[in-house]
Amino acid sequence: MRLPSLRGILLGGDFLPFDMFDRAYGDAEARRARRMESIYHVGQARIWDGRDVLAQLVAKHGPPKLPPETSRALARVFAIIMWGELAAWKISAQLSDEIVPLEAKLAAASQVHDEARHFYVMHDYLELLGDKPAPMEFWSQRVLAMTLGTDDLLKKLLGMQLTVETIALVIFQRVRELEVEPVLTELLPYYERDEARHVGLGVQMVPQLMNQLRLPGLVDIALFQLDMLTTTLIALKSIEPDLLALGVDPRSMLGIAFRKQSEIDAAIQAEFPLWPTDPPVRRVFEGLCEALFPSEGGSARLGVATRIRHAIEVVARARPGVVEQWGSRGERRPAAHAA
Repeated sequence: MRLPSLRGILLGGDFLPFDMFDRAYGDAEARRARRMESIYHVGQARIWDGRDVLAQLVAKHGPPKLPPETSRALARVFAIIMWGELAAWKISAQLSDEIVPLEAKLAAASQVHDEARHFYVMHDYLELLGDKPAPMEFWSQRVLAMTLGTDDLLKKLLGMQLTVETIALVIFQRVRELEVEPVLTELLPYYERDEARHVGLGVQMVPQLMNQLRLPGLVDIALFQLDMLTTTLIALKSIEPDLLALGVDPRSMLGIAFRKQSEIDAAIQAEFPLWPTDPPVRRVFEGLCEALFPSEGGSARLGVATRIRHAIEVVARARPGVVEQWGSRGERRPAAHAA
């Protein structure tokens, strides 16, 4: 056990990482560092004024006007988004403090600024919609609490960059594609561009940190990821009525999520060839997707035993799941199986 030095005691523990420039990078690490640094500089170049953009869109389309049921559903879904942006603001601030390498620290600092803008602009939009943002439902709160509460840098990056940010991208894309409300439709691409950059920090850092783990650490990370993904799925189920009121099929969102995850995996595998292509956690998650959101449709009356059997078949790759139906670009493909 390493005892604290007298200098450390007198300075009060953690101070400044004066050794942050001591590490020598290999060629591959230097390339990744430059990519992370570019996240900061691109973010600086593409900063947008949230007040100005929202005002211009309202002047173009008029204040949001929707039927009461649709307006309430949209407000409930995007209130969750708004609170998620506040959590992302807090989490990215934690990351920018905890991460030591300069390039990654810059990328995390850029995200702090983005998330602050996302939060206040979404708050202002919801005010225009005429609904006071309600608190998040329990399961969405738990997803964010898991990420906010962990002291493990790898878990925080997995939770924030590769889970919460991906979920946000999926919701933004699907609502934008459906053109639910014109102001929101033109506002969301600004969010999407920012969130796509945020994912890049996780793509660069998570595999490096994973490579440093031994088997017990890998098992712990896998269990954390499965817990987070399961909680996310339950949260999605809890807002299913609101999504359907907006014309959003939850399975289509899951398909987009898997598509984005495949793109993330491809980016990671370009740098880390040993990154798994079909990990057990992903299979279990696909099975849970089938159990909670069956391919027969939300109105199908399937017993628990049938749902479990279908989920097991999806895990075993004996039955097509949401990836086969919605996970590729283009229109939905019908299920190629019997009920």
